[in-house]
Amino acid sequence: MVADKSILTSRADWRGARMAENDQWIYRLSAGEIDELDAALAHAKAKGLSGDQISRADFPLDSLSDTLDALTDELVDGRGFVLIRGLPVDRYSKEDAGSIYWGMGTYIGRPWPQNARGDLLGDVLDTGKSITNPHVRGYETNVHLPFHTDGSDLVGLLCLRDAKSGGLSSLVSSVACHNEIARTRPDLLERLYQPFFYDWRGEHPKDGKPYYEMPVFTRHDGRLFNRYIRGYINSAQRFPELPRLTGLEIEALDTLDALTVNPEFRLDMVLEPGDMQFINNYVLFHSRTEFQDWEELDRRRHLKRLWLATDKFKSRPPSFEDRGYDRAGWLKKAS
Repeated sequence: MVADKSILTSRADWRGARMAENDQWIYRLSAGEIDELDAALAHAKAKGLSGDQISRADFPLDSLSDTLDALTDELVDGRGFVLIRGLPVDRYSKEDAGSIYWGMGTYIGRPWPQNARGDLLGDVLDTGKSITNPHVRGYETNVHLPFHTDGSDLVGLLCLRDAKSGGLSSLVSSVACHNEIARTRPDLLERLYQPFFYDWRGEHPKDGKPYYEMPVFTRHDGRLFNRYIRGYINSAQRFPELPRLTGLEIEALDTLDALTVNPEFRLDMVLEPGDMQFINNYVLFHSRTEFQDWEELDRRRHLKRLWLATDKFKSRPPSFEDRGYDRAGWLKKAS
């Protein structure tokens, strides 16, 4: 094992069982901060703006802007996640709630397209599509989503409505998983620092290959960066020109997966209507349990999603500058 694959010291190295013993990771909005958000929403609406039309200048925040900046520091240099609680979403239309969420997001980072359609303020809904379709992504279904990462610096979710049952949100520190493998199976960690092939699932650049390569773990400027979607690694095996996963590679991925579901490492939380969860995509893996939805369309589980880039990262590894995505093409569609 090479020395730079050794144990990493980071505040993001935490265990879920210990984290669940307190709620210091929950920030509760005060009545005054909700009033501030209402005023910012009114300001944007007076200009005829909503959702992703709103810029930071269109959504003026006073004291809450400093709080959001401090919470972003916690995302980048601290535990890597925060839950903001207390937005009274029942008071707003879905459009207005989305506008508030978007406006707050402009103080945390720059919006990033989430798919080949260029969506900036995404909807997490069960569309009835099947995850077995290689062109369908997990957030369009109600199935269990194993621990994985998304394609941006930071990922945010706003819960508008919860499911009839299930849909639990789970987080695990990828730094803690990395360090445990460094202690127990350094031979497997070495392989996780080397590239794996990922399935584009139909969202590859025009005339490009339908797969790309990324390592699970990369170390850069003293930070850990990770990219992991086991399902996309597995489905890339459908391309006959790619090498088959070896026994060592499967063991490395299985070992990582086993740690993510270990109750000692995993932190589970229920996202209540009005909750906003933000995570650092480079030091956390996230998951969702299967859920059962309501029969009535207007009661069904609905979350809004943001992908954000933040300048608080001074640099990124070259392979993470484009996150494995067609940045230029997706940004063009989003503009």
